[in-house]
Formats: sequence, structure tokens, C-alpha cells
Amino acid sequence: MTRFAGKVAVVTGAAQGIGAATARRLAEEGATVAVVDLTADRAAGTVAEITAKGGTARAYGCDVADYDAVESVFAQVAADLGGVHILVNNAGITRDNLFFKMPKADWDAVLTVNLTSAYNCSHVAQKYMVAQKYGKIVSLSSRSALGNRGQANYAAAKAGIQGLTATLAIELGPFNINVNAVAPGYIATAMTAATAERVGSTAEDHQTEVAARTPLRRVGQPEEIASVVAFLASEDASYVSGQTLYVNGGAR
Repeated sequence: MTRFAGKVAVVTGAAQGIGAATARRLAEEGATVAVVDLTADRAAGTVAEITAKGGTARAYGCDVADYDAVESVFAQVAADLGGVHILVNNAGITRDNLFFKMPKADWDAVLTVNLTSAYNCSHVAQKYMVAQKYGKIVSLSSRSALGNRGQANYAAAKAGIQGLTATLAIELGPFNINVNAVAPGYIATAMTAATAERVGSTAEDHQTEVAARTPLRRVGQPEEIASVVAFLASEDASYVSGQTLYVNGGAR
């Protein structure tokens, strides 16, 4: 497929997990991908995977929690690659703890990296998108937005993503910009492996436990989230905006 031929996509937090899978998927479908992570070295592995399969990508280092750094990297991407058409806000961290034990520093860090970074990147990206009267913004929320023990900070940030998405869809829609979010359930990534460790389990045992209470009886894979992100970033979803799509194997 070449749904993204001629399009430049910026994917944050793209060194691993869902971000890397999304960068690979967009590139496979013809996008030129700016693979953004905290350092260009961290992003280089994803770029190598893309180029090995004949795709086009370039690594960029950026602290997406720093507005000035985001402005600078988007200007560089536009100069290097020829524009900004798609933004995937994927960068995120966890600092899990029960609320009464949660240090303010961990609250601040998670809100900043998971939510403020989406503001930073969307605010900068929309300048390019409004000017060209075209754009797709897809942000990663989470099933945790509905509440999850030990994740007050992460849940608040991911719920904030949904509110930001709905509002940006209203404000940016007149400029032909679609804004949506994806809320994954349990996906087999390094982040969920860390969650397993936090609760005293192994990644494998934790996945087995979660799968047993998921209607599809398994956990998700990063590529399954990437396919939904790609749909929302494509013209197949041209009349979809302001939505958060839960991708969680039927879990409630």
C-alpha cells in the first residue's frame, strides 16, 4: 500500500515499542518518517529497520517536553524532509506508585512527558498543517485513562490526551486537520514489562494473567496499535475526528 506516499510523518517516542512499530508501518505505506526520540542515537535502530526494508526515515533527537527543542526539531524536519503532514504523539513514561506514596516529582514528570509533550508537538505541528490546509494528528492515550491502581499520574495524563484531542478536533477541523487518539489496552512492550516488575511478577506471567481476563484471551502487540494509528492518519479515516478509539481486545 502507498497510502502515505508524499507525506512526512513525525513519530515521537519511536525508538521502541508502539512508537517504533508505528514508524515502521507508516514507512511501509510510503511515508517519509522523522523518527524522534530523546537522542538521535536512540532513534537510529528504528531508522535502520525502516531503511533495510527500502523505506525512508531519519533519526532526530529531541526532548519533547521542551517547547523550544520541539520548535527546533520540527523546523529541521520540515527543512530536511519537505514538510510536516502527520504527527503521532507517542512519547511517554511511567512512574507508578500508589497515590499516597507518589512523590510530586513523579507526578510532574509523567504529566509533562505524556501530556505537555503532546501540547508542545501539536502546537508546533499545527502551524505547518494550518498553512497547508492539511494534517493528521494521532495521540496515544491508554485504557488507564479510565483509572488504574498505582497510576494516578499516568491515568490523569492519558485522560488529558482525550480532552486535548476532542478540543483540537473542534478548533483545527476548519483547516482540514483530523485529530484523534488511540487508547491501547495491555500491549506487550518494555513499559508493560516494567509494570509487571512493579507488581512483583514477570512479563510472561503478567501477560498470562491479563490474557485470562481479556475477551480475546491474549495481550496485544505493538503492530496492532500501529495499524490503528495508520488508519486514523490515512484518508480512509478522512471523516473521523475528535475520537478516542480503544484497542484492548474487548476488555471492559
